[in-house]
Amino acid sequence: MARNEEKAQSMLNRFITMKEQEKKKPKERRPYLASECRDLAEADRWRQQIMREIGRKVAEIQNEGLGEHRLRDLNDEINKLLREKLHWERRIIELGGPNYTKHSAKMTDLDGNIVDVPNPSGRGPGYRYFGAAKKLPGVKELFDKPPELRKRRTRYDIYKRIDASYYGYRDEEDGVLDKVEGPAEERMRAEAVTEWKRVDDIRKEAKKAVKSGEIVSVGVAKEVLFEEEEDVVEEERMEKEKEERERRENENEFIVHVPLPDEKEIEKMVLEKKKKELLSKYTSVELLDEQTEAKSMLNIHQ
Repeated sequence: MARNEEKAQSMLNRFITMKEQEKKKPKERRPYLASECRDLAEADRWRQQIMREIGRKVAEIQNEGLGEHRLRDLNDEINKLLREKLHWERRIIELGGPNYTKHSAKMTDLDGNIVDVPNPSGRGPGYRYFGAAKKLPGVKELFDKPPELRKRRTRYDIYKRIDASYYGYRDEEDGVLDKVEGPAEERMRAEAVTEWKRVDDIRKEAKKAVKSGEIVSVGVAKEVLFEEEEDVVEEERMEKEKEERERRENENEFIVHVPLPDEKEIEKMVLEKKKKELLSKYTSVELLDEQTEAKSMLNIHQ
């Protein structure tokens, strides 16, 4: 029994294969420029062909064992096909077809998060990485988000939010503080007035008792004496402070123990000094001695 390979090499089988290839139309090549296509169905067919090629290459690039150079070449081919697909999609829109660019796939990182890679030229999507190409040296860093640097606040930023509320100037605007402090303030004021009235009544009773010569109770006298003692202590304290202040002022004063010359005496001394300088400049020592001797003989003291 003949094998399948031997059957395929027989004359009859080769003849039948040749006839079938003759019946087939010559294989069409995709136009180099999408603008050359005038038929919408043809443009959609060429787009589908490009998508099949992209799918086949994307499946191939998932293999990490292909090597760095092969992975980079595959990634370049996929990006080239993506750009060509975009041209055909634009041509389809020009021919009145649907807009496929609205539903184009987004690029994701290793964790599945969508990554926006803009094109520096501003036309279409930027360069993309697929499959194992995302793990290539120098590519993985592109997908890593830089750590957020915590900006140190300056003194201006700190004081920018400080207003009157920070210092408590607006605490009474909401009315909460008045509700809380109002009853407490009234209670404290009433207690202070009651205490003052009680002490005043005791003082009046004590004065009446002293005038009439009656004996004042120990408790009343004690409270009155306590009040009087506080006043005396306060007066003594004020007197001590006054004396201390006067003593410090006296210490700061400068006392002159040597009589100081007045303005006239100072002018006279300056004039005498200038006279001596002039005489020493224009006269000799012998002349000065003779002049001094003559003055002494004539009893002239000027």
